[in-house]
Amino acid sequence: MSEKIGFVGVGRMGANMARRLKEAGHPVVAVYDVNASVAQALAPELGAEACADLRQVTKLSDVIFTVVTDDKAMKKIYGGGLLSRSKGKLFINCATISPSVHVWVEQKAEKAGAQSIEACMASSITQARQGTLYLMCGGKQDVFERAKPILGKLSNDGQLLRYIGPAGKAAEVKALVNMVMNINTAALAEGLALGGALGLDLAMLRDVFSQTGANSRVLQTDGEDMQNRDHSCFFSAAHAAKDSGIALKLAKDQDLNLPLAAATKKQYERMIKEGLGELDKSGIAELTFKNRHQSKH
Repeated sequence: MSEKIGFVGVGRMGANMARRLKEAGHPVVAVYDVNASVAQALAPELGAEACADLRQVTKLSDVIFTVVTDDKAMKKIYGGGLLSRSKGKLFINCATISPSVHVWVEQKAEKAGAQSIEACMASSITQARQGTLYLMCGGKQDVFERAKPILGKLSNDGQLLRYIGPAGKAAEVKALVNMVMNINTAALAEGLALGGALGLDLAMLRDVFSQTGANSRVLQTDGEDMQNRDHSCFFSAAHAAKDSGIALKLAKDQDLNLPLAAATKKQYERMIKEGLGELDKSGIAELTFKNRHQSKH
């Protein structure tokens, strides 16, 4: 428990991961966010320093978690001082980004004498706070072994922790997880929308879905929310669009045509254009149910 931990990116996921590690006995000593006020608000709760500079996070910490939004943000922090005087430090990268960027980060870290591993999360805010995240890891095996004790505190004592393979491979799996989840979400929204248009009782319909081949994890997490128009954000439509795009880029590189993934991405991109991008992914139902969202176009 002696390794000091820093966080770069303390939005809802990063902040709750930091809270969990602090609760589990790990000293969280530094927090940084592009939205400085977020870091400043969280720091006193953790007994950490709200750093204005990435170099300070690395200076204060032995292990640095990064939880940022996309490829651009990842390249910006790793090109912006995070690796300054980082010899011997461990970087654990949790964002859903392109696999190639994870490979790039590992190479940059190794050149600086540091270590890097990806720990891709297939869970949400509640699980981050409870320490029950499903984590898929990619990188060198020895780096994974170093990170395991800390990651175990975030993944139900390691029961939900899985080593996938070399750098980039966990990110590939995560891209596929989110691609399939997004397709399932869009399909569920269409099924419930058609049921509603037919005058069917949607609670009944959801129950029937749950007992048949129409069942899915998304039905459990999003079905009632779609019916009740409760789209409190756990995983935004904007993130769904981004992640579907990562998967489609991988498919293009393999000369594969994925029409369902492409159609789903278009729906989430439409949400962004319609000003619905910050709704939860369940908000895709607003595009399909009759007499709900009125298009701007």
